[in-house]
Amino acid sequence: MTISYNWLMQYLPAHPTPERLSHILTAIGLEVESMSSFSDSSAQGDWIYEIGLTPNRMDAMSHLGVARDVLAYLNFHDKKNDQLILPYPAAFKTPAGKQPIQIAIENKAGCRRYAGLLITGVTVQESPVWLQDRLKSIGLKPINNIVDITNFVLHETGQPLHAFDADAITGNKVIIRNAQSGETFITLDEKERKLSEEDLLIANENQAMCIAGVFGGFKSGVKNTTTSIFLESAVFDATSIRKTSFRHQLRTDAATRFEKGVDISNTVNVLKRAALLIQELGGGTISSDITDIYPEPAEKKSIALRFHYLKKISGKNYHPDHIKKILLSLGFEWIKESVDEIWVAPPFSKTDIHHPADIVEEIMRIDGLDQVEIPTSITMSPSSDTGSGAARLKEKISQYLAGAGFREILTNSIVNSEWYDEATLSTSVKMLNNLSADLNLMRPSMLESGLQCIAFNLNRKNQTLPLFEFGKTYHQDNGKGYREEEHLMLYATGKKEQGWQQAAQPLDYYFLKGIAERLLQQCGIAIPLTQQLNGHKLSYWAEKKCVLELYNAPAASKKIFDLKQEVAVADFHWANCVEAAQKIPVRMLELPRFPAVERDLSLVLSKNILYSQVAAAVDQCKLQKLQQVRLFDVFENEKLGNDKKSMALNFRFVDEEKTLTDSETDGMMQQIIGQLEKELQAQIRK
Repeated sequence: MTISYNWLMQYLPAHPTPERLSHILTAIGLEVESMSSFSDSSAQGDWIYEIGLTPNRMDAMSHLGVARDVLAYLNFHDKKNDQLILPYPAAFKTPAGKQPIQIAIENKAGCRRYAGLLITGVTVQESPVWLQDRLKSIGLKPINNIVDITNFVLHETGQPLHAFDADAITGNKVIIRNAQSGETFITLDEKERKLSEEDLLIANENQAMCIAGVFGGFKSGVKNTTTSIFLESAVFDATSIRKTSFRHQLRTDAATRFEKGVDISNTVNVLKRAALLIQELGGGTISSDITDIYPEPAEKKSIALRFHYLKKISGKNYHPDHIKKILLSLGFEWIKESVDEIWVAPPFSKTDIHHPADIVEEIMRIDGLDQVEIPTSITMSPSSDTGSGAARLKEKISQYLAGAGFREILTNSIVNSEWYDEATLSTSVKMLNNLSADLNLMRPSMLESGLQCIAFNLNRKNQTLPLFEFGKTYHQDNGKGYREEEHLMLYATGKKEQGWQQAAQPLDYYFLKGIAERLLQQCGIAIPLTQQLNGHKLSYWAEKKCVLELYNAPAASKKIFDLKQEVAVADFHWANCVEAAQKIPVRMLELPRFPAVERDLSLVLSKNILYSQVAAAVDQCKLQKLQQVRLFDVFENEKLGNDKKSMALNFRFVDEEKTLTDSETDGMMQQIIGQLEKELQAQIRK
């Protein structure tokens, strides 16, 4: 939110320097994100603050709201009792009994309060310089005096207003109702919108004039020829406004305030403030009494705060007088107090105050979080370590991949539903209040968002792309709810330059297969695992749970992003990887004291035999001194036969008690050869 220093000072008896104001704003939880100068028509200029607001701070979405917090801070820390300078008129005269425009609320749940009056003889013209300066300082463009006044009062008080051309109110009647089935409406931006029966409207006897609390209508808006206006100040249901705003993609200043809740006690005061400004700057005459429809007046809620609870939550002992001074400065009503507790009622402007903890937060904000003393000792109970193992494993794998030349990416978990087929969409999680038509689905697969990132890089001539990402996919759980699945995705495409000594290495399926298997080993999952080839995917299984799927990205998925080259993909089912890794005990062994002996063996096998079958056959020999088996070459040639292939294996033997002799090594090799010939009908190439 944007705050003007000169504008804010109108409401404060004491004027802190711009630098001190920046410190105060940060101290009370309105963190200053930037501070810049602004040249207005005055000689002194202005200072502009961009402050960060948490979603619950509706009370600070105006200059008066911020001023109230600043004054509470100054009164408490500077030991003063100043009062806020309110802009609301003390005297307000209207023609007694004149109500030419009637108001009817059909949906009392959607419209909790509605006030309005008629102003005639208005001249729509350019605003005075001071008003234009106020709006320009916070980034708003001046339009005309009537619209500028409603915008000014909105950012002054936090209460949205709307001015109707009174001549557009046929039947002299304003009706607050819900839209009818199939009803359409042309908004101020001249777009026709199809309304929902849940949308609340401000209408005349014949047609809608405004989407309540969200956006005005093209036909009823103030024009240069307007001479009479009906000024509205209302309070609408927050949930209804939020849904309508998202439904029509109209995120207006008024909607953002109504959806967080506005001060229902201030509706008429703000109406009077705006009416007098229009009378002053537009030459108009207030021609009717104020009509204020308030079906069910809101009652202030009483909240009890025990002093020991305040001490427990804040970590500080507050004197009752200090508590009272802070809360009264913030507009709280003091109901009663006792030796160990107080009863207060929060102001209607603070719609987020519901529990004693909320009051503790208000006290600590004004006192200052840095005023809580740090204890000399801390008492704590030991906690069980439940999630650090998985976090350490993720960090270990991330570091390994970064060291191997991979770059981490972070893609959006909300994606475009047009990327997926109907079968996938039938079990996916759809967004109900998506902000964009292109982002309307919780991703059922991480492949597409990764390919989108790859396409973005390739289009910018970034050709070498080994990438990885930790993320989640989202699915419907057989109609019983929803579930999240965590994945580690690896992508590889392009060529990795090796320098002048070596040719570029293709980042292909086989490159990624080697990286993926080493990652499983980093997790402590022994290779080989059970492998299954399902179509174009090779899957690895540990204890009947899939831990990894390897494949080249399908052509249909690449076509979505206009990708022409191959993209190798490794999809780790991360929860299964963590579960398998945690079941494997960690063993520490000394480095062997005696040298290892290596032997190479070349086999001719049927083309259908996988390396995993070879490794399993070797494992059946149960040779304790066989430390490692490694496949280093696969060869196919017409001389071997169309249905044959050659595999070259390296065997590493180690005896921890002595140096192996050639006869011992040859004996173990003969056992391996015999087992391969028996199990796989292998032929030894000599």
